[in-house]
Amino acid sequence: MDFRSHSLHQTIVATHLILAVDDDDDNLLLLTQALARADRSFLAAPDGKTTLTLAQTRQPNLILLDIRLPDLSGFDVLHHLRRNVITAKIPVIAVTALTREDDHRKLLQAGCSDCVTKPYLLEDLERAVDRCLSALALSYPSDSDFGSTKVFGAAVV
Repeated sequence: MDFRSHSLHQTIVATHLILAVDDDDDNLLLLTQALARADRSFLAAPDGKTTLTLAQTRQPNLILLDIRLPDLSGFDVLHHLRRNVITAKIPVIAVTALTREDDHRKLLQAGCSDCVTKPYLLEDLERAVDRCLSALALSYPSDSDFGSTKVFGAAVV
């Protein structure tokens, strides 16, 4: 790994907030332990309504979303996220037991950036997170590109 990509990786790890969502306590614990092991900052949510509230108020950089939730399906959560101007561009990785290729296609069409199938290898989850956060880091210009103007999402303040 060259110095620039290593620095980018350190910046990504240090500055991004990830929202992990799963209604199963064991699965949520596994997700959060994997994030902690990778020195990621994270929040956890056990259901769709909490996910939507945290996405709106905390504006995470990435959401790891279980699709089978007790109150709202992951598809419903995606629909609400994409219709809200504040949360519309937050990347979402589906972490799901749905294994059919057609299910993954539907998740990508619904607005997921990637899919990780349960049970998963921690390395596969980490690679998916790294891909999304790296793409996010490359898609936003740095503050130096705008002098003293700060850019947050699509709004210039």
